[in-house]
Amino acid sequence: MKDAKDVETRVLACGFASVQSVFADCHANASRLLSAEGVQHWLDGAQLLCRMGRGDAPVLAFMEEMPGVAAGLGEAAIGETVAFVQRLTRTPNGPAIAPFLQSLAAAARSMESLPLLREYFHLVWSTLQRTSPQVHGLDNMYPSACLVEMLGSVPRLFGMLSFAGLRNWVEYGIRAYAGDPDRQREYFRLDTPDSRAVVQRERHGTLFIDIEHRLDLYLRGLWHSEAQFVPYSLAFDTLRRPVPYYDANGLHVPEVYDDIAGVRGVDRYRALVAHVAAHRRWTHPVVADNLSPFQRLSVEVFEDSRVEHLALRTLPGLRNLWLRLHPHPGADDCPEGYACIRHRLTMMSRALLDPQHGYADAAIIEFEQRFRELIGAGESSTEAMVTLGVQFIARTRLPQDFGARVWFEDTQVDYRDDNRLMWQFIEEGDEEVQDEKARPPDTANDDAQRLPPRLYPEWDNAAGYYRPDWVSVYEHLHPAGDAGQIDRILNRHQPLARQLKKIMDLLKPQNKVRIRYQEEGEELDLDVAIRALIDYRSGTTPDPRINLSHRHDGRNIAVSVLLDLSASLDEVPPGCQQSKLALSQEAVSLLGWAMAEMGDRYAIGGFYSNTRHEVRYLHIKGYGESWDAPVKARLAAMEAGYSTRMGAAIRHAGHYLAHQQADKRILLVLTDGEPADIDSKDPRTLIEDARMAVRELSRDGIQAYCISLDPRADEYVQDIFGKHHAVIDHVERLPEQLPRLFLSLTR
Repeated sequence: MKDAKDVETRVLACGFASVQSVFADCHANASRLLSAEGVQHWLDGAQLLCRMGRGDAPVLAFMEEMPGVAAGLGEAAIGETVAFVQRLTRTPNGPAIAPFLQSLAAAARSMESLPLLREYFHLVWSTLQRTSPQVHGLDNMYPSACLVEMLGSVPRLFGMLSFAGLRNWVEYGIRAYAGDPDRQREYFRLDTPDSRAVVQRERHGTLFIDIEHRLDLYLRGLWHSEAQFVPYSLAFDTLRRPVPYYDANGLHVPEVYDDIAGVRGVDRYRALVAHVAAHRRWTHPVVADNLSPFQRLSVEVFEDSRVEHLALRTLPGLRNLWLRLHPHPGADDCPEGYACIRHRLTMMSRALLDPQHGYADAAIIEFEQRFRELIGAGESSTEAMVTLGVQFIARTRLPQDFGARVWFEDTQVDYRDDNRLMWQFIEEGDEEVQDEKARPPDTANDDAQRLPPRLYPEWDNAAGYYRPDWVSVYEHLHPAGDAGQIDRILNRHQPLARQLKKIMDLLKPQNKVRIRYQEEGEELDLDVAIRALIDYRSGTTPDPRINLSHRHDGRNIAVSVLLDLSASLDEVPPGCQQSKLALSQEAVSLLGWAMAEMGDRYAIGGFYSNTRHEVRYLHIKGYGESWDAPVKARLAAMEAGYSTRMGAAIRHAGHYLAHQQADKRILLVLTDGEPADIDSKDPRTLIEDARMAVRELSRDGIQAYCISLDPRADEYVQDIFGKHHAVIDHVERLPEQLPRLFLSLTR
C-alpha cells in the first residue's frame, strides 16, 4: 500500500503537456520544502485547478509558487489559497486567477505571516467586488474592470510598499476612478502620474521632495553654487537603471533614496550633490572623440577621484561618507571567463580614495602614487587625468577585457554621476550648430521666461483624501497695458480717496522709531554731528552719517490680493453701466493706492483655469515692487476668461505669502462666483477643495478673507471661508467698499 501511495503522489492527472513537462521538478521542490501531508495538499490543489478548465497558467503558477509560500507561512496556506481560488471561479473573473497565484510569492516575502496573507486575500476580494459592475439583486454579474491589472502590479509594489501602503494605493485607484474603467485600468498598470505619485507617497525611504530645500541650502552654503534639481524615478525604469547626471536642465537626481549600509537616504543625496558640485567647480570639458570607451571609463575614474581630493581639502568629513558608499571589491572577486575591466577600475577608484585600501596589485599601487604626486604638487587638471587614464588602460589591458561577459558585481559607485559634463564631442556639422546657437535670442518669444508648472494636491471630498500632484499651476507676469488708465481711475475717485486718507491717518501707527547714522535724513543728529566736528578739527576724517530719520513702528502686515479673472467677470450686472471686470479694476486700483499709502507689503495676482491641467496664475504686483507705472500697466490690462479653480490658486498665493515675515498675513480673495471648472462634474468637489485650501493657510498663520460679488454667495461662501467673508449686494459700490473692508480688516 505504501508503494502505491508513493506512485499516486508522483502522478498528476492533468492533460496539459506544459504541466506534465515540469511536474517532476515541481514535485521534487514540494517534497523538499513540505511534509508528506503538505505535499498531498499541494497535489490535490493542483489537481483541482487542472479540472477547473481555466487553462494551464493557473496550474503552473500554483505548482511553482505554492511550495515556497507554504514553507514560509505554514502549510495551512495551501488549503486557504485553494479555497480562495474556488471563490474566484464562481465569479466571471477567471482571467485573474493566474495573476493572483503569481503574486503570492511576493506577498509571502513581504508579509511573512498567514494572518497578513488572509488580509491580502480580503484586499483582492474587496477590489473585485468594488470594481465589478453590479446588477440589482445579483452580485458579481460582470467581471472586474481592473482586477487583472492590479494583480499584475502587486509583485512589483510589494518590493516597495508595506501592506498598508499597498492597500492605500488600491483604495485611491478604486475611489478616484470609480466611474472611468479605462482610466482605472491605466492607474492599476502604473501608467498614470498620479498612480506613481501615490506609490512614492506610500513607500519608505527618503523622498527627494521632502529634502529638496535642505539640499538647495547645502549646495548654496557649502559650495556657493546653485542648480535646478530634476528628480527622476528609480522604481519604474526596468530596462535601464538611470544614473544621476548634470546637464543644461540641472542636476538629475533619484526621486527616492533608501538607507543602505548604515547610510541614511539624506546623506546619500548629500554625497551625490557634493560630488557633482566638485565636478562643476574643477572639471574642464575635454574632447572625447579620440578615446575608446574603455579609455573614457578609466579617465572618468581618475577625474572623479581628483575632484573628490580637491573637495576633501576644505571638507575632509566627506571622505568617511564617500568611503561608506564606495564599493570595496576584493582583488580576486572577478572570476575567470569574465571581462574584469570594471572590477579593476573600481579597485583603482577605491585605492585613490582610501589610503588603507589593502590592494597589492603593482599597477594600482604605481598609479595611486603617481596620482597623489600630481595632486600634492598642485599640478592636477582634467587633461592630466586623461593621460593617467589612458596609460592605466594600456598598462593593465588583458585579452579577456574585450569579451561579452562583463563583471558588474560590486562595481557601481552610485553616488557619482555619469560624467557627461566632462566630455565634448567634435563631429561634422558642429560648427554650423554652434553658429546657430550663437545667434541672439528672439526677445519676442517669451518661452525661455516661462516657469515650470507647480503641482498641487486637490482634496477629493467623495473619497476623503488628497489627490497628489493633481493640479498644474502655471505662473506668468501679467501683460502690460496703459498705465495712464489707472491714473485716470484714481483721479475720477479723488473724493473717495480723500475720505480713505482720513481713515488711513487714524490707522497709521503713531509711535515713531529713530533711525540714526543716515547720510540723508529728516533732521540733524546732534550727537553724531558734534562728534564729526571734533574729528574734523582734530585732523581725522569725520563720519558723514550725521542725519537721522524716523519710521512708524507697530504695523507689520503682508497682504496678497487674489483676483478671480474667470469669464463671468465680463458680465454687466443689472442696473450697472460697467462690467464686473471694470468695477474690479477700479476697486483694486484704489486698494493698491491705499495699501501703498499705508506702507504695507502687498502683492496682487489674478487667476483662471481651464481644467486641472491648466490653472494660470498672473503676477500683477510683487511684494518687492512699488506702486508705480509698470504695476499700473499690468493692472490696466486685466482680462477675463475660462473658469474658477479656486483651491489651487489659493494654495499658490499662500505659498508666496507664507514666506513673508510679518506679524499679520492676509489673503484677500475677490471673486464673482463659486469655484467651478469644466472637468469637475460634482459642484461640491471644488468648493470642498477651496475650503481645505483655506484651512491649510490657517494652519500656517494666514487669514483668508473673501469678498464676493455673487448675490447667491451665501449658499457656499461660508462653507469655504467661514465668517471671514463679505458679499457686495450693490456691485456698483465695489470701488468704495473694497478699500474700506481692507482697512477694517487691518484696523
